[in-house]
Amino acid sequence: MSAIKAFSVAALIYCCAGVSGHSGKPRFRVIAFFTGKVDPAHISFLHEAERWFPAIVHGEHGGTWIGFHFAGFALTPSAYPANWDWYHNTFLGAGSYVSNTWRPTSAVLRVEDRTHPATRHLPATFSSAASEWYRWEKDLRQNPDIDILLSIDSTSFPLGTGPNPHEIWHSGYYPVVWTNKNFKMIYLNMGHNDIDYEHKFDTTNRTLSYTLNNAMQDQLLIDGLLWLGDTTQRAPGGVR
Repeated sequence: MSAIKAFSVAALIYCCAGVSGHSGKPRFRVIAFFTGKVDPAHISFLHEAERWFPAIVHGEHGGTWIGFHFAGFALTPSAYPANWDWYHNTFLGAGSYVSNTWRPTSAVLRVEDRTHPATRHLPATFSSAASEWYRWEKDLRQNPDIDILLSIDSTSFPLGTGPNPHEIWHSGYYPVVWTNKNFKMIYLNMGHNDIDYEHKFDTTNRTLSYTLNNAMQDQLLIDGLLWLGDTTQRAPGGVR
């Protein structure tokens, strides 16, 4: 059975909150955060995700969370200040954004936890879709509540093409997918498509790469969504 058919049969997830006819309260299985605002690359991914998720997901109810890329961003001072302590420091655990690679490029990702349901079909390493990768304020390895699922493998370096030297990473440890053991949640740093900002091809901000067309990365998303929608499994910390 294909992954898409499996989703159709299981009908586990609903990416937008539904309203119960009995209580009037929102009920859902998964909320997907994919912010598309100002930056054409984020807007491009938002449109892509809006097409991709409904194609493989059907409604039911639940209460878990998945976030992509800019959903974790916070920087003070900026238009997106770090003004929600619980969300950035407790829930995500990463604190503020610090820096990023540029341009969006593929990275070799290493699976750090082979036992998690979201990673069970992944090889030890695989090449991701192109993305802009973030560095964070906090070292997630030091947080006992965080289970790092994937990180950037050292074979990816140098990562990024610049033009600025600080946009090219040559070493370091960079988690890109993780879960908080106290919640049914997954954060993925993927979600920044490459865009023709310079208008080399035309004046339309053409999308040059896509996030949701990589077999291994898509498998990670599908298995992660199945885990999030499975009400028989709790988070390791006991929170459903």
